[in-house]
Order: sequence, then C-alpha cells, then structure tokens
Amino acid sequence: MTVVEVLKQVAKETSVCTICELHHSRKNAVPGEGPSDAEILFIGEGPGFHENEQGRPFVGAAGRFLEELLENVGMSREQVYITNVVKCRPPGNRDPRPNEIEACTHNYLERQIQAINPKVIVTLGRFSMALYLPNAKISEVHGQPTRAKGRLVVPMYHPAAALHQGSLRPIVESDFAKLPELISEAADVPEYNESPQEEKQDPKQLSLF
Repeated sequence: MTVVEVLKQVAKETSVCTICELHHSRKNAVPGEGPSDAEILFIGEGPGFHENEQGRPFVGAAGRFLEELLENVGMSREQVYITNVVKCRPPGNRDPRPNEIEACTHNYLERQIQAINPKVIVTLGRFSMALYLPNAKISEVHGQPTRAKGRLVVPMYHPAAALHQGSLRPIVESDFAKLPELISEAADVPEYNESPQEEKQDPKQLSLF
C-alpha cells in the first residue's frame, strides 16, 4: 500500500472502530490530517469538542495557536501532519486511559508514523511524550530533541497549556522557534537514555480541554 492508501485505511477504520469504549462518545473520529510526505508530525492528546464535531485535529483555540506558532517559523499547517494519541474524544474531556492509549497507538498511530516516516515527531503534552519518554518530566525536557524508538522526538508543552497558563507561552514560542534548525541537524541528535532508577512521575500540566 502507498502512504496515502495507508492513511485513508486508518481513517476508514477509526470511523467505525469499537476496540475501546471511546467510540461511545464519538461523533466523528479524528484520525489526523496533513501531507503524506510531511517532515514533521505533531501528536497531541485527543480530540476535544470542536474536533469531535468536525472530525479534524486542532480546530479550536489550541489549533489556532498551533497555526500561529508554525507561521512564526515560516511554516504552515498544510506542511505538517497533525494527529493525536487517541482518535476519539474522551467523554467529558477526561484523560485517555492506558488501555485506550494502547489500543489507538497500536492499531492506528504506529501505522501512521511508519507510513509517513517523518524526520521529526513533536509530542504536544505529556500523553504523547510518554509514548517515547515514559519517565520524563515535560518541565525538564521540553524543547530538547532526543532519539527514542528510532525516531527524532521533540517534546513540547501542549498549545492549550500555554493558553491556560500564560507564563508558558514564551516557553512554547521559544521551543517552536528551534524546529527549522532541528530538522537540519536531525542526524546529530543523541539517543534517549532512560534512567532505571528514576521513578515514574506525571509531569504537572493543566487539563488541556
């Protein structure tokens, strides 16, 4: 299958998926969108109200801020692929549960990443960051590129967090400003070394929706 065919197949499957209970609160699945040859792939948490209504990722306030951040570095939304850890909106905008994350990443997200094969994966928020840096604190690693699971990963705060907490906005803007340079220097990024002694701690971040 071509990359386009894989992405279409994922979109078709997510629209009727019943693997986890999130399908009960789904109006529209939100598989993701963007060019099949995108160099940058953004992974958020999950669809919110507007995304569930439209079937598109990042179409609310956080999406507008994301577009602004991209424009600041001379890029547009149409150049990047945007998706989420889970493709259906969690009821009441609760956090996605481990079994839901596992079901969606194993069946859909991993296929998308493998097909698109982006140069850089930008994780937005702690849930997508945890797929690659399970023991990291977002407050300590944001904006720092690393190699994990064979991918160049740049963990960043979710745009919604910056909207809720104004002090994070300049941090997010600074992290995004590094993206063009990161792409050009992708080959020089070191591997992520997970410390076995480090206790698992959830990074402190506000609810995103």
